[in-house]
Amino acid sequence: MDKKSSLSKIYTKVDCDSCIACGICQLRAPEIFEYDAEGIAFVKQDNNTGTVPLPEDTLEKFKDAYTACPTGAIKRKNRPFTEE
Repeated sequence: MDKKSSLSKIYTKVDCDSCIACGICQLRAPEIFEYDAEGIAFVKQDNNTGTVPLPEDTLEKFKDAYTACPTGAIKRKNRPFTEE
């Protein structure tokens, strides 16, 4: 099995309570992140539910946004997020 096929999928969502609307995630990964009317970020592809894996061609930009988020509001898992 090659290295790529052994990697887990990445699921993401934004903890809206932790987001400070700084704009970094959308600048770094505009294909993934958008803002609501109050400027709080959310994941576009699944309306911030964390149930759809990120497309492979967006992973580098996602990692850049994830590591740049000053509050850690961008969450990630190797499986879908479920209601807690």
